[in-house]
Amino acid sequence: MGVTIRQPKKKPRKRSLSTIEKMHNQNISSVRVEIEHPIGGIKRCQILVQPFRHWVGHYIDDVMETACGLHNFRLISSPVA
Repeated sequence: MGVTIRQPKKKPRKRSLSTIEKMHNQNISSVRVEIEHPIGGIKRCQILVQPFRHWVGHYIDDVMETACGLHNFRLISSPVA
């Protein structure tokens, strides 16, 4: 599948992280922010946050596509401050 999971290094008990480990954690954190902010923007559509109870299976894909489209439209149409 080509999926790579990167987890930050946890601070050992009664010790601190090395400078290299801190830089590695900061790198992982900056990537996570770039991924989590758009997901949070998409979740503004409450239909994605609440349980989806429709019996037709492909509707959840349609709802996700619509929410992503609304998020992209919100980004394009909002004035840049």
